Amino acid sequence: MKYVGAHISASGGVENAPVNAQKIGAKAFAFFTKNQRQWVAAPYNEKNIELFKARCEEFGFSADHILPHDSYLINLGHPQQDGLEKSRAAFFDEMKRCEQLGINRFNFHPGSHLNQMPVDACLDRIAESINMALERTSGVTAVIENTAGQGTNLGHTFEQIAHIIDKVDDKSRVGVCIDTAHTLAAGYEIRNKAAFEDTWAQFDRIIGRSYLKGIHLNDSKKELGTRVDRHDSIGKGVMGMDVFSLIMNDSRFDDLPIILETPDESIWDEEIKLLYSLEKNPA
Repeated sequence: MKYVGAHISASGGVENAPVNAQKIGAKAFAFFTKNQRQWVAAPYNEKNIELFKARCEEFGFSADHILPHDSYLINLGHPQQDGLEKSRAAFFDEMKRCEQLGINRFNFHPGSHLNQMPVDACLDRIAESINMALERTSGVTAVIENTAGQGTNLGHTFEQIAHIIDKVDDKSRVGVCIDTAHTLAAGYEIRNKAAFEDTWAQFDRIIGRSYLKGIHLNDSKKELGTRVDRHDSIGKGVMGMDVFSLIMNDSRFDDLPIILETPDESIWDEEIKLLYSLEKNPA
């Protein structure tokens, strides 16, 4: 069964996230655990936590289908000590927030070398940051999102993600989220069945199917291999509809959070309905 939703607002309190997800007909959702443009935020209180859990239960959202996203400020491979320490502190805090809410996975962009350190050294530093976060929390999997490779962002090749995972001590608590727009922009063709199968065969060989913990389902404004991160609404970009149909009819993506990060939130409910309409044999 497919669990499709969107990255919705948690404005006014984290307990509002499941309410907002339910309003658009979502079966999964993502959100920021705190203001994504601030390093520090007030901790959750007991009311926040209890209401979030109660509303998830009320609306039928399982922890397996909730995929929070980290702050855009965080760079777990930061080449400068001050930036690294701030990033790690913020990441540890957000992982702890997921633990408090009973969420079992946390999605993040791996990091950037900023042209100030070698790629492999930065990847090692990202893995070290993950290890530190896992030591400080329990029950939450650190989910590495593949990137478009814009600027100095790492994680745009399967080999880079595999390098990070290889250096993570507790491999039961590390995973991967694949973003369709990032995948295309990074140079992996997925828009027809043959290319789609080839790309996923590479994923299986280099990273491993067992590490897949979520999908970000986005169309792209930018073409194959441009390494520019620009999402578009489903069917309105350069992706075509075949890739979305392939995902919605492939059992490999059952029971995963499939999250829209498309730019027009006013049509998320329509996009969710559109995606479910592509299923040939819905559960």
